[in-house]
Amino acid sequence: EVQLVEFGGGLVQAGGSLRLSCTASEFTFDDYAIAWFRQAPGKEREGVSCISSSDGSTYYADSVKGRFTISIDNAKNTVYLQMNSLKPEDTAVYYCATVLGRATAQVMGVIWASPHEYDYWGQGTQVTVSS
Repeated sequence: EVQLVEFGGGLVQAGGSLRLSCTASEFTFDDYAIAWFRQAPGKEREGVSCISSSDGSTYYADSVKGRFTISIDNAKNTVYLQMNSLKPEDTAVYYCATVLGRATAQVMGVIWASPHEYDYWGQGTQVTVSS
């Protein structure tokens, strides 16, 4: 069974940076996408960013554009989320998730921010940004 393991969360001051990583194991798919979602207390889970393995297409929430960068190392089945200029409102549990076998750019452009479209989820990592 596919497993996703996240690393890199922590406590940082506003304006600081963190890099999250998500490594997928037991992957046999050539065509997949990995996304980052986050959920703050009392709020719904929201899509932060997504990347497609097939052509490297990337997607970002408006709230993180210009501050966060997603990248992929296909050889390692690992996706990174570089988070710069962090704000207190970025505080949340961050989850990575994957869509398998149908993650073309055409599909992901429509569904990337919809949590129910994802097949597997990581356990989450806490990111706390202090003011």
